[in-house]
Amino acid sequence: MKLCNPSSIQSDAGSAMTKVLIVDDVEESRWVLSNIVRQSGFLPIMADSGARALVLTEQEEPDAILLDVGLPDMNGFDVLQQIQKKHNSLPVIMVTGNGNIEDAKHALRANAFDYVAKPFLNSDMIQLLTRALRQRISRPWNPSQDVPMKECSELLKSMGCSIYVQKIIREKTKVSATSFAVLVIGETGTGKELVSRAIHEESGRATKPFIAVDCGAIPEALIESELFGHEKGAFTGATGLKIGAFEAAAGGTIFLDEIANLPYSVQGKILRVLETRSIRRIGSIQEKPIDFRVVAATNIDLKNADTKSFRVDLYHRLAEFTIQIPPLRERREDLVYLVNRFLERTNLELSKRVVGLSQDSWDLVHAYQWPGNVRELRNEIRRAVLLCPDNEAIDCSLLSNLMVPLNPPTRKPEINASETIIHQAEHFETEPAMKLSDSQSGFEFSCQLSTQDIESLISMDGGLCLTKVIGQAMS
Repeated sequence: MKLCNPSSIQSDAGSAMTKVLIVDDVEESRWVLSNIVRQSGFLPIMADSGARALVLTEQEEPDAILLDVGLPDMNGFDVLQQIQKKHNSLPVIMVTGNGNIEDAKHALRANAFDYVAKPFLNSDMIQLLTRALRQRISRPWNPSQDVPMKECSELLKSMGCSIYVQKIIREKTKVSATSFAVLVIGETGTGKELVSRAIHEESGRATKPFIAVDCGAIPEALIESELFGHEKGAFTGATGLKIGAFEAAAGGTIFLDEIANLPYSVQGKILRVLETRSIRRIGSIQEKPIDFRVVAATNIDLKNADTKSFRVDLYHRLAEFTIQIPPLRERREDLVYLVNRFLERTNLELSKRVVGLSQDSWDLVHAYQWPGNVRELRNEIRRAVLLCPDNEAIDCSLLSNLMVPLNPPTRKPEINASETIIHQAEHFETEPAMKLSDSQSGFEFSCQLSTQDIESLISMDGGLCLTKVIGQAMS
């Protein structure tokens, strides 16, 4: 794991990342804690005295504080008391080198979030800090606001705490109390069904069914039967009565996912159902009234879609209220929370103790564009946790799916160790890197191997070991 240099922290103080204020008069302790904070994906800000801590609390508005009890100018508990006068929801973790029971009792009586004695395990501190920040982000609203705390916290747990998610929650809460048809718009993997279910669960229909239909997964020949149902004998193979999705959603909500995939011929029939609030099963001559609410989702701009592929009148019927979910690359404030959430859940699922991400891994996560959005992020973290040893941080080598070369080769060249030459040595920080190239293909790459390492590999097994290293680098 690559540790960061705390001297670079001050230049980052204006960052929009989650901030953790570290208050300790011992430079070595600040250095250790700052690297733990960065390993967790947060931005450390440091103070060496109580007075400086109070100033930075106002200036930087941290999301959590690691506060040493023994400071040179003030008692840590006095600092805690002054912070809580203005910021009573700010989680403060008291840290001490004494570890006596009286300090622990004092911390609890003073409403500190928790109390930690040195020395401590890095993994324990990371978990404690994550819990403290989770408490912090579950309190972004006050009672004067019109969003109920219970519903807010559920979506916050699943989507994050950025201003974009808060806007979605406010819109979801307002429309849930109505009978409006809702169109949820967002790229694949952004959480459209999650928001749609939340609308249903907060509405007056919450005790009735929520029926989800993937409009792109049903063969065109069966789509009408799936939506409207059929009578026995209506067509070859109709051996019994079938209840369609609209009928199954009676009293509740029908969710039409990826509605843009509906065949054009079926769109007119959906429009009629929405207008008449009744369905007719295939093979029946009777209309059956149905009470339902419709929520639809799409990953394309239906408002400006080709009128030959999607009906304008159906769009306007569905879009009585629209909710736009931005892609993950546009709400990077949620990345840290989502990564830690998926990390914690996967640790529990697999009974593992992966402690976080290395700084290089966090850099990779923040730089990646996430075309698959939250679903892709979840899959990548789950895979990395599975491969990562316990009590270690996820190294960037375990996030290989994110490391896409800018100019990938059109084919994987055959590597002949005897024709592979050491091309150039460069130094990155303190670790030498070798740039190697294949004389036949012109393929070139860099690897973190010293000159001595590469010479040893060439001399072993006729260069076979080096061939394996190069082959792995290109795979």
